[in-house]
Amino acid sequence: LADAPQIEMDLLYLSRHFRNMPGEGDLPLVSFMKSVMATGYQGPISLEIFNDQFRGGPAGAIAKDGYRALMALMDDVCLAENLTNPAFAPMPKRQNVESVSFIEFATRDAESQGLEGRLTALGFSKTAKHNSKDLDLWTQGDLKILLNRETIGHAYSAYLTHGTSVCDMGLQVSDARAAVARASALGAGTFDQMPTKEELAIPAIRGLNGTVLHFIDEKSGLTDVWGVEFTNGQSPKAGVGLTHIDHIALTMSYDEMLSWSLFYSSLFTMQKTPMVDVIDPDGLVRSQALATPDGRFRITLNGAETHRTLAGNFLAGSFGASVQHVAFASADIFSTKHALDGLDFSSLPMAPNYYADLAARFDLSADYLAALQEDNILYDQDENGVFLQIYAKPDASGMFFEIVERKNNYQGYGAANAPFRIAAQKRLMRAKGMPAL
Repeated sequence: LADAPQIEMDLLYLSRHFRNMPGEGDLPLVSFMKSVMATGYQGPISLEIFNDQFRGGPAGAIAKDGYRALMALMDDVCLAENLTNPAFAPMPKRQNVESVSFIEFATRDAESQGLEGRLTALGFSKTAKHNSKDLDLWTQGDLKILLNRETIGHAYSAYLTHGTSVCDMGLQVSDARAAVARASALGAGTFDQMPTKEELAIPAIRGLNGTVLHFIDEKSGLTDVWGVEFTNGQSPKAGVGLTHIDHIALTMSYDEMLSWSLFYSSLFTMQKTPMVDVIDPDGLVRSQALATPDGRFRITLNGAETHRTLAGNFLAGSFGASVQHVAFASADIFSTKHALDGLDFSSLPMAPNYYADLAARFDLSADYLAALQEDNILYDQDENGVFLQIYAKPDASGMFFEIVERKNNYQGYGAANAPFRIAAQKRLMRAKGMPAL
């Protein structure tokens, strides 16, 4: 078996260089294997992958991907046809992610103070402290950000390796233990940092590149963790209208993109968008998005081919940290921006030529364009609706926050705006000795 992307090129060349694992491409392998299994076939199923990336990749990682791909494929086939096969033990179904419960940063000292300042400027409040750990909870509405300053455990190891970075992500699912069971059956390692008697035993797995994913559900009482493990501090401020996490942008080398895509799509019910090229002034970044059908969990995968790009520079400077930016959702981005003006928020300044480009591409009124430019808001639209974006200035590592508003079921991520955004960020992150803006 092999899968393949839907690319217009010579079939022989495609077959010899671009095959990939089942589930990583666009071929209908589930339908094909349903027909094979309907014949009563009980023989071996193996991989035949001709791919230049795989030939040069680490054998252990490629083998794990192959195992995960075959197990997920045959689980889909057996489930669709109500088949039992002794070679493929039943596993829990893919989980529906209901929300991103929390994002946790590993941080220390001055970097911690800087991150606190950035969260405050975005309207977050420090509302609780962990009962036994150096761990603070920052909230705004239903949004929860954790700042972990521990000097032992996973967060400390993540800080020593990557500096201030996202070390953990909590996802609310319908069945937390089933999510871990499926991940284990697909070859993921479990994560167990021995809880104290005051802590809940929250199921977790090790993701790719050293990340950790915790799973929370209501039926097990795990959503009570905030009342059980944290002591309330100050009352939350009014906030600026941020409601939930719209998407999380993950950065990796281009050679690792297929592994990340397979990991998430085999574990959760997620749909992939076609891969797109994002133009950086110093190179090319490949980008692909995965999202649950209802859009409650969205991630973008950004594959860097050179350290000269913004994504590649972040990857090199953070020694492989995965989360480069987090996008928060707002129901009214103009109101949010005006609320931010009363805080110490500094938006990414956009060049005037961006708005001249908008005027050429879209039928927008002069007043509306002027309002967008005044607030450094970016604009895009598709056949469904409109997308508005505003960026905070990046930190020294290149990590940054974004605020977005989706109107009328817009499905994209503002890909057309990315080259302008990257150019603006690079102007701010010029090396010492370069001319200032």
